[in-house]
Amino acid sequence: MTQLPSERLRVGDCVVDVPLREIRAPGKRRPLRITPKSMGVLLVLVEQAGRVVSRDTLMTEVWPDTLPTNDVVTQAITQLRKAFDDERGNPSYIETIAKNGYRLLAPVQWMQGELPDGQADAAAADARWADPTRTTAKYPAIAGADPSEPLAPVPFPDASMPRGTWTSIAAVVFTVALLVAALVAWTLLRSNGNGAGTPSAQSVSDVQGLRSQRPYRLITSMPGFELAPTLSPDAGMVAYMAIPEGERGTSILVQTTEQTQPRLLTRPPEGFDDAAPAWSPDGRWIAFMRLGNGSCSIRVVTPNARAEHEVGTCDRRTPPTFDWTPDSNGLIFGGMTGENGSLGLRVLELDSGTWRSIDYPHQSDDLDTAPRYSPDGRWIVFVRNPPLGDFWRIPAQGGNAERLSRLRADLRGWDWTPGGRGLLFSVLVEGDYRVLRLDTSTGDVHPVPGLEDAQSPVTARNTRAISFVQRRPYFGLYRVDLSQGGQGSVHVVEPLFPSSSRDWMPAIAPDGAQLAFVSDRSGASGLWWADLQQPDSLRMMSEVRPATRYAPAWSADSRRLLVAGTNPQGRAVLQEVAPASGQVMTLPVPDADPLQGQYTPDPNRLLVLSANADGHPQLRLYDRSGTPWRSLGRIDGISQFQVDAPRNRILFTRLTESGLWEAALNLSAASVRRIDAAEPTADRYRLWSVAPDGEIRYLERRQDCAAGLRRISPAEVGPGRCLDQTRRSAANGFSLGGPRGEVAYLALVEWDGADIGYMELPKDTASELPGWIK
Repeated sequence: MTQLPSERLRVGDCVVDVPLREIRAPGKRRPLRITPKSMGVLLVLVEQAGRVVSRDTLMTEVWPDTLPTNDVVTQAITQLRKAFDDERGNPSYIETIAKNGYRLLAPVQWMQGELPDGQADAAAADARWADPTRTTAKYPAIAGADPSEPLAPVPFPDASMPRGTWTSIAAVVFTVALLVAALVAWTLLRSNGNGAGTPSAQSVSDVQGLRSQRPYRLITSMPGFELAPTLSPDAGMVAYMAIPEGERGTSILVQTTEQTQPRLLTRPPEGFDDAAPAWSPDGRWIAFMRLGNGSCSIRVVTPNARAEHEVGTCDRRTPPTFDWTPDSNGLIFGGMTGENGSLGLRVLELDSGTWRSIDYPHQSDDLDTAPRYSPDGRWIVFVRNPPLGDFWRIPAQGGNAERLSRLRADLRGWDWTPGGRGLLFSVLVEGDYRVLRLDTSTGDVHPVPGLEDAQSPVTARNTRAISFVQRRPYFGLYRVDLSQGGQGSVHVVEPLFPSSSRDWMPAIAPDGAQLAFVSDRSGASGLWWADLQQPDSLRMMSEVRPATRYAPAWSADSRRLLVAGTNPQGRAVLQEVAPASGQVMTLPVPDADPLQGQYTPDPNRLLVLSANADGHPQLRLYDRSGTPWRSLGRIDGISQFQVDAPRNRILFTRLTESGLWEAALNLSAASVRRIDAAEPTADRYRLWSVAPDGEIRYLERRQDCAAGLRRISPAEVGPGRCLDQTRRSAANGFSLGGPRGEVAYLALVEWDGADIGYMELPKDTASELPGWIK
């Protein structure tokens, strides 16, 4: 046969998507992607279903013209059994025949129609994100962008399709009948052997023409997640961070970009994590951070792991970002802070071990992160003031700072384009990652086609290739009763409103009966509300498109909510929602980019966190009794805040420092006081909450507990409580209810897998490259 009977087949109770190399087992939230060779082994077993296939036959069919070891077959069979969820004794899918080979026991059926047995709903969400035709969708403007700037649109999830009419249903039934008849005829022809008109048996090599439409390939397939890729200059190898099997901490791994088995590059001591690898321009070293036990060190290692050295130290509370200098003799750092705020960009000279500051316009409240030299060594580009970040540029030797963009976006990794004329970056919009390209000469921003759910894009220095992380975690809501058990105990978590989508940012009302949260279960991020005593009351609030940075905030009487989000035109807005009636009102906030809003005990006074024209966050107290609103006080540099009304104060974190502060509700400068110097750390600034009794709780990740809850004010000695040993919490907050905060509402990861993607780009021979490549 010149092609397979279908792109999908059913093996036992599992569904196999051949082009995507995915196997969906019943009861699993997500399909498991297998390697191309494992798919080849499966197709040989399918072709010989019920018969024993020797190891020699498998190696001949799947690894032609090579000299593989027997281990490759064993590894492929092991991966298939994991995908089929067939590892627990008495296998029902693949049987091992001692000293002979393997036999596929499960029945096989090529599928021509929809997925059977209710699996269509579970697969629909995956197909929606994998469908390459989504790249032709309309792209609304980036939230908060200046309409006068030449910014291109950012895609949002497609709307759900309407239900069919009786005419369309009849047409579907007729089509399915035709497909069934065709399948029966094909089965009868195949059972008659290779007679006249019957296609010959298909070899694995014939499958090469059946490929996914994705412009890239995934080069890792380990369970769990692989993050922070960095390419060697020739793009022949990739290094990344992951948790090796049997370990608790992250290490740096390296492998070729042809999806070979990874090799462990670093072995951190127990209790430490290795992170943020960066390949040097000369290809000789990989720099990374080692974090643990309150320490932070910068280290370099050779790609063959023969030499490893510590070259500098850093502050664990505010981990820096860094990259190599063009000559590979130093590292440039951003995001470093001191007692007086941000330190600006600095270079660590590896030969002398000395630090050198770069001379450019910089204020102590400017947080400059993720610096990178241009491929020609003339410029340094960095991100200023995340999470409303923008790109800035200075000459490599220092000088005037030039703003390159007006995105005011939550940027998640960037690099220069292979041609050095623009920037590739990932941005978080309504909970989804998008890869965009910025033209540094014009400021134009365009979407990169074919890269959905991608973040942390990186390019190779000496060849046209890019790598990135493909990741789409799913979270579910849980309630935890903290009154049961004490410090060191592991608690029972109770699921709330289960779904196959992402639910996060729960906000419990002061009455303890209502819960608001953000979810994409409708296909796009929406605000959802429910009475916890009546689960069937769950519904979505129309006309609200919440952002995913900060949770909604309740009024003291539990009747209203403040929600920051966007309007249909993509502009940032602050909305007041009455869940009982469904009424939604957009508030006339004087600020262009409201990020977070909260009520005070006075209904005429609101606290609003926003960003000014330069992206600096500022908290203002507004009197809204008249129009326009009148500003009564301001504190700059705040990254998040919460109102503690019984104690007439606010609590807040700062953008450029770790720790926690408090101030009076009138935001007077004299009332500002630091109450904790260490926590929350700068990278977990949203993972704290104040309880009704005034205690402040902090969600942290430990190697022995993925989601631990500890009291930081008053300070608690010891590890605190473990809410879940294996599932981490979402990074955008949790909520405490009950008179003393004895009930916690949080989002825990249901599924979180990440793979490294890789894509080779055409050579510049015809000067007709797509604009985003240059």
